[in-house]
Amino acid sequence: MAQKSRRPSPFTHPILFLFYLLQSLADRLLSPVPPNGRLHRPKVAIIGAGITGVSSAAHCVGHGFDVVMFEAGPEKNLGGIWSRVNNTSSLQIHSMMYRFHPSVKWDEAYPNRQRIVEQVRDLWERYGLRSKTKFNTRVDKVYQDDRGRWIVNNTANGHFEGVIAAIGTCGEPKMPQLPGMADYKGPVYHSSDLTGKPAKGKTMAVIGGGASAVEALEFAARAGASKVKILARSDKWIIPRNALCNVLLSLNVFGQETALSWIPEALLRRLFYRDLADLAPADKGIFTDTPMVNSDVMAKLRSGEAEWIKCEIERFTAKGVLVRRRGKDGKDEEIAADMVVMATGFARPQLSFLPETCFEAPYAPPNWYLQTFPPRHPSVSCINCTYRSAIGTVGNWHVGIYTRLLLMFLVDPLTRPSPFWMRRWIDMTRLLKRSSPVGAFDFFTYLELVWWFVFCVAFNPFRWKWALFVFLGIGYALPARVVEAEDKMCSEVGINGHADADVGLGF
Repeated sequence: MAQKSRRPSPFTHPILFLFYLLQSLADRLLSPVPPNGRLHRPKVAIIGAGITGVSSAAHCVGHGFDVVMFEAGPEKNLGGIWSRVNNTSSLQIHSMMYRFHPSVKWDEAYPNRQRIVEQVRDLWERYGLRSKTKFNTRVDKVYQDDRGRWIVNNTANGHFEGVIAAIGTCGEPKMPQLPGMADYKGPVYHSSDLTGKPAKGKTMAVIGGGASAVEALEFAARAGASKVKILARSDKWIIPRNALCNVLLSLNVFGQETALSWIPEALLRRLFYRDLADLAPADKGIFTDTPMVNSDVMAKLRSGEAEWIKCEIERFTAKGVLVRRRGKDGKDEEIAADMVVMATGFARPQLSFLPETCFEAPYAPPNWYLQTFPPRHPSVSCINCTYRSAIGTVGNWHVGIYTRLLLMFLVDPLTRPSPFWMRRWIDMTRLLKRSSPVGAFDFFTYLELVWWFVFCVAFNPFRWKWALFVFLGIGYALPARVVEAEDKMCSEVGINGHADADVGLGF
């Protein structure tokens, strides 16, 4: 059973109490007012009803833009991947850095699955999204009519000026069939399907060493498993559940490994890994892949509750899993287990429903403008689903900014980038990150993302009037009046910037 959130006393937890006050202040100042009446601004199609989809929809309708949300699953899938994971699953990063909408208020440092789904549903109800959501509606294609309006599946679903794809990065669970699996006498589960499974007093073997393995470890601790053996096939950095540490790592403005990256890596080995330093990746920098954020892993390894085994998986046996430890003599070793958990992650959802013009080489995702906008289509924003790896938060701030950038592009043609300038920004970012050991957009830090946003607004003078709106959601009315004056000026010289939301007049 999921644990209920308990609000700490302000007298015993003054820092968290201050956080509650800050959340309330942010809600009062930055949350758009829920709609009361007809929404008359451009209409946006939102594909996916997970955290990003619901949050971006709330931002849209709060600023007067009508939306229709398309969700492939039933209503119970509201919340995306969080609606389908274990009850013991919780945020890996601190809640003060993960508020997917300004109105969301957490009452604990690392909210569990139940609390997260509750907040998503509350947001969905608060902004009147129930009547705007089409469940059990899989999106097969998105295309434009001869007027540049977007159509989702067919014209029966209406016409849209903009599209937000919010399908996330986690689709169906991946359950690879390994040799000898049928010979194993115990149960085999996916790491996302452990709720209610009996594990008390049992030895659990976990195949995989990423975030899904941490999820399995959390379940094992709550279920009373006697021993957990994590069979890690690849190296991955682990960092502590510490807000200060996470923030400091995300302040790498270069968004890649640099000549100074050895400093945080050495500090982690010395101060966090300590006697377990051999578990840290030997030849993989921390600024190349999303690290696991969990302090309990180290505590459980030191107490003997868990064992981390770097190895290659050979096959299943009747009693467990046959592995070949790395750094040993190359002999096979049988890892006996009462149950096996496949921490093998999820298949990545595909954006194949978008038109082929979104995937023209060498500007295919994630090599898009701000990693989110296809160069040919500034009226399309694929928020969080082109993401590969990063260090930093994924809260309301960047979801809101991406959403409001799209809204700005839809209503103000002078702010809308042309394909030429979108491609030049991508080329510039690639040039700046040419020394990165991974692709320019395969990894970023949160400060780099801030740089992207600031540069995007500062580069085009016609976007300056939108700065408060884009960054904070404040002041839509003033820019709108300026846009009306600009429209009048454009029409006097024979320019119609609103004919197609993909055609921009600015740079």
